[in-house]
Amino acid sequence: MAKSEEPITIKKYANRRLYNTGTSTYVTLEDLAVMVKAGEDFVVYDAKTSEDITRSVLAQIIFEQENKEGQNLLPINFLRQLIRFYGDSMQMMVPRYLEVSIDSLTKEQEKFRGQLAQTFGGGFGAIEDQVRRNMEMFERTFAMFAPFARQGGQAGQPGGEGSAEPKPAGGGDDINELKRQMEEMQKRLDRLGDKE
Repeated sequence: MAKSEEPITIKKYANRRLYNTGTSTYVTLEDLAVMVKAGEDFVVYDAKTSEDITRSVLAQIIFEQENKEGQNLLPINFLRQLIRFYGDSMQMMVPRYLEVSIDSLTKEQEKFRGQLAQTFGGGFGAIEDQVRRNMEMFERTFAMFAPFARQGGQAGQPGGEGSAEPKPAGGGDDINELKRQMEEMQKRLDRLGDKE
């Protein structure tokens, strides 16, 4: 089935029903989830106000998927940290970072699946490598937007605090190390914000 250039228009009515104008049928959030998985692009508008409510409908789909038994994709710590970013000085950077990270994961998913199949019994080396690459990419992106965060010679020095170089794994938990680095970065941003 050929994908159309224009996204499909979905209208949401006051009675919470969703209407697919492309097929002239009512659809459910589950139908929209299937469309997303199939790569079909759509936009959801409030039928009364014509407001674009695509973001909130996609969030509802994620909420429903997360509530299904065995479908949990978002770890609790991730959700908590995401909530903490709302209203934070880092809020502007989070959406772009998440987009770049998920794009990277999507592009490498076949390679990633192969690595998972090979290493699943021996640990989660492939996952840790992907997380490390995403963190390094974030640090490079962050350095472009916040050049003053590298003042003082600490960040950016090999092995220094905030360094993009991966530290040797000495049995330590890489995820906790990434969290620690993010917290340090946040503290530096907060201090910079206080100086202004």
